[in-house]
Amino acid sequence: MLMIYMRHVRKAKYCLSGTRAFFKKHNLDYQDFVKNGIIAQNLLDTGDAMAARVVEIAKDEQWQQETNNRL
Repeated sequence: MLMIYMRHVRKAKYCLSGTRAFFKKHNLDYQDFVKNGIIAQNLLDTGDAMAARVVEIAKDEQWQQETNNRL
């Protein structure tokens, strides 16, 4: 299960106020996200292209970590 954390939002260069507004708009718990992250599929289920970009950043990070672990 792929998890999304604030570091992924920062890598996407999205502002915090916009991120808070996104969570409110989609009835997602922003405070829980900050503390624990959120399952990627929950963001994809919103249908939002900006959320999909954050998920792609997390996927790329995961792929890089897995590749580095194989070396």
